[in-house]
Amino acid sequence: MKKISALDRLLLLITGLIAAYQVVAGMDTCCVAVTIYYTIAFGILVITGLLLIIFGFEILDNSTVVVVAALLPLSLSTGLIYRYLPNLHIVYLIFAVVGLLLILVTRYYIKGKIATIVLAIVHGIAGMVIFILPISLSIKGVSSPLFAFVGIGGALIGVGGLLLAFLKAGNPILSKDLIYSVLPGLLLVMTIAFVVGMAAE
Repeated sequence: MKKISALDRLLLLITGLIAAYQVVAGMDTCCVAVTIYYTIAFGILVITGLLLIIFGFEILDNSTVVVVAALLPLSLSTGLIYRYLPNLHIVYLIFAVVGLLLILVTRYYIKGKIATIVLAIVHGIAGMVIFILPISLSIKGVSSPLFAFVGIGGALIGVGGLLLAFLKAGNPILSKDLIYSVLPGLLLVMTIAFVVGMAAE
């Protein structure tokens, strides 16, 4: 397995600092519910970055980390739904909770390809919400054109999630070393895209 490098740690540290800034100062215009959803998402980014810095890429083999990491796209997408499609909030929240429970159950009790398929589906749906909704709102003029950067971040989180899901399934799209090589940079660019987009929200 690829060992985490000093550059990887630096990129992850910058990612964590940007995510921490978003938690502390980047959500002043949000209502309480949206702030909670966004805080969970960016808090997970901070925690994930710290765990990777301390323990290296080996931590990604831990089932608990996989379950916790799933909270990022689920929380962020639920916050977007609450803010822009409030009529769908309860339905989507049910999906998010059930999806997280399925990931939890399959990670600890079923495992194998079923666990990977569940993870890919849940991540995929949440990622598509984060990708499509901000870009659609920007095109329609409902929000600033810069809000589309949140959609770009959503695309990146979807790509990262699927790469890791297929890797866990034993059918990697790219080699493990290559995936781990691009992961820190991917997380950094994704976080920057989210923060830039949300600043224009």
